[in-house]
Amino acid sequence: MTATVLLYNLSGTEAGKKMKNILLKMRVRIRLVEPESYLEPIGHLAGLKDAKVSGQKYEGPGFSEQMMVMCGFTGELLDILLFQMRKQGVGKIPLKAVLTDFNQHWNSLMLYEELKKEHEAMTERRRQEE
Repeated sequence: MTATVLLYNLSGTEAGKKMKNILLKMRVRIRLVEPESYLEPIGHLAGLKDAKVSGQKYEGPGFSEQMMVMCGFTGELLDILLFQMRKQGVGKIPLKAVLTDFNQHWNSLMLYEELKKEHEAMTERRRQEE
């Protein structure tokens, strides 16, 4: 699979411009996911050949947080991306995931809810450790 990054809510932002520059230099495919595609499986959005298509258009409010999903990344490529994000001053994109056999069947809303829960739990844990 060609390395691909799914970007949510980064269109027209400074962080989005920086991410595009980084990913183009890394020769990573970029997919800006629009709300009407939120019901499609993540695997389909990432371009997996065997991924099923829902064919449904999302018409709800969606979510406003920035989110990114990395697909087909090696550990080394992931390290390079995260380093470049820090170096280029992209800023925090707290909702990040790597495509897995498990989450490839989820839609964007399901993944968003799971990442949001995980992020809140980690934030709470850090607060308690302070």
